[in-house]
Amino acid sequence: MTTETIETDAGTARVTWHTAKKARLVLAVSHGAGGGVDARDLQALAAVLPGHGVSVALVEQPWRVAGKKVAPAPKTLDVGWRGIWAAVAKPGLPVISGGRSAGARVACRTATELGAAAVLALSFPLHPPGKPEKSRADELLGAGVPTLVVQGGNDPFGKPAEFPEGDFELVEVPYGDHGFAVPKRAEIGQEAALEIIAGRVVEWTRTLG
Repeated sequence: MTTETIETDAGTARVTWHTAKKARLVLAVSHGAGGGVDARDLQALAAVLPGHGVSVALVEQPWRVAGKKVAPAPKTLDVGWRGIWAAVAKPGLPVISGGRSAGARVACRTATELGAAAVLALSFPLHPPGKPEKSRADELLGAGVPTLVVQGGNDPFGKPAEFPEGDFELVEVPYGDHGFAVPKRAEIGQEAALEIIAGRVVEWTRTLG
């Protein structure tokens, strides 16, 4: 594991690398507006994917590195993401643009312009909780590259059944909330939920290269 800081027009970002020995892909993935790269799903992917030929770059947006508690506007998040792209785009390796929650929106909005090979959207916030009329489906549908959505079955930002039809794959994590936490009374445990996430992402990456 190695860490580097990168200067962007939005401030200093930080990238923590979990590198595969014989990488065939890079997954650059960022956090949401309410947490960091220590999120359970991001850590699970960083632990598993390098063993399957995918180097993982966990990206901390400048606002998070600066110690701020509130994320800036979407346009500023996009600026930060554009700023780290050259550092994660290794020569000859396709890059999957990924993120959880707000980071997933960033990945979708910028995928085509940055030349991403695909998008991984973890807990895509389809709408604010309780406000399905304020849909962000256009961002997801406009990604323009192969896209995998991994969504908790009880995500208040959009349950799997609420998603529109479109050119993307959707995997449901049973009982999972927006952070993929599952209740103790659920039929599957927390580790099983994370195994669903990591296993399905591994399978999907095999279709990409």
